[in-house]
Amino acid sequence: MTVNQILSTKGRGVYSIVSTITVFEALRVMGEKNIGAILVIEDGTLKGILSERDYARKIVLKDKSSKKTPVSEIMESEVVTVKASDNLDFCMELMSKRRIRHLPVIENDEVIGLVSIGDVVKAIIEVQKETIKHLDSYISQ
Repeated sequence: MTVNQILSTKGRGVYSIVSTITVFEALRVMGEKNIGAILVIEDGTLKGILSERDYARKIVLKDKSSKKTPVSEIMESEVVTVKASDNLDFCMELMSKRRIRHLPVIENDEVIGLVSIGDVVKAIIEVQKETIKHLDSYISQ
């Protein structure tokens, strides 16, 4: 299964913000959308990603103010991305090695979607269920 297959089920919509807003404003958007990370896109270009983990480690633990700190100060600017044609094993390997939970999907230098660790795990479970179903059918014959 590929990233493209996940996106065809999940959808290609992504939420994004600009790096100049405050962390508090970004968290408000994330709360409204019920998401754990949000992309930072400016002029159509992916500039970074902000996650709840960034907030916890770079604001809360450092006793900074989320209402005064711009997203640009705490966002991850070295974003790990994937292509729509990449397979799920590759995504899992990336997420595990890099200890990340979200992968923006890039095509022709444009963000076309976002997959989370939950999306990937769900898709892998579905593939395994199908494999088990086919094996069970084969054994039963």
